[in-house]
Amino acid sequence: MEKSKLPLNAILAAVLCNILFGTAFPMIKIGYELFSVGSSVFDKMLFAGIRFTVAGLLLILFSTLKNKAVPTFPKNRFPLILLIGFIYTSLQYLLFYVGLSNISGASGSVISSSSVFITVILAHFIYKADRINVYKIIGVTVGFGGVLIAVLAGESFEGSFSFMGEGLMFVAAFTAVIGSFMNKYATKTIASSTVASYNLFFGGIFLTLIGLSGGFSLTLKPEGILVLLYLCFISAFGYTVQSHLYKEYNASKVSSYSFVIPVSGAIFSSLFLGENLLRWEYLLALLLVSAGIFAVNYKKA
Repeated sequence: MEKSKLPLNAILAAVLCNILFGTAFPMIKIGYELFSVGSSVFDKMLFAGIRFTVAGLLLILFSTLKNKAVPTFPKNRFPLILLIGFIYTSLQYLLFYVGLSNISGASGSVISSSSVFITVILAHFIYKADRINVYKIIGVTVGFGGVLIAVLAGESFEGSFSFMGEGLMFVAAFTAVIGSFMNKYATKTIASSTVASYNLFFGGIFLTLIGLSGGFSLTLKPEGILVLLYLCFISAFGYTVQSHLYKEYNASKVSSYSFVIPVSGAIFSSLFLGENLLRWEYLLALLLVSAGIFAVNYKKA
């Protein structure tokens, strides 16, 4: 039975994962430059596919060495694992990588946080112990207000909404939520580390095949390989811990610490990409999103 209260070690794990996930926004953009990824969707998919395939292989290798056996799951669960890999990794990151290439890292990190509020809404209909209350309604409203500001901010705060940018990032966030619920269901009967391993591996294979099908022109550089390895580490470590947290604890409680992602993403985008973090639109968006996440998880004593 899932636990409704997160202990300190679970809170620290969730915060650390979300800091790492936040750094992925600028690192992906840096990776695009180092690998000379242009406008081709196939190049972006190959870049993403290599990341997740390697991450999945690392997890499988680690589990094999630790348990002295290759991680397995019941044969009748293969279609479910394959579907999770397609939705949670392939589809989500196909949308994510293309969308992020068309907007700033700070905007992308804020828009991605909409997954928290989508989780709150959908969890009401899926889990009996996760019903919507007045605080959650306030939180969702305030939080989506922050996301809307980030969407409208663009590069000049002139309402320059782009479906291929902000639009795809929002759809990717929705896809991530669906994938997380499927992941939670799968971990009821399969070890969370095993689900994470094959989710990343199969999802990465799908993306790699898409990338290879259209030809590619990636440029290999030592710095680029280091960035790619770091992104692999984020996936391997972050998704394993996150999968375990979603298995053990209330979904909305775990997602409550996702406010760290846009903050981390904005800060590191400013440090690594030189994006202007002090723009009032971003600061207001971060404030509203953080307040919204706090509100949806508030419980009156």
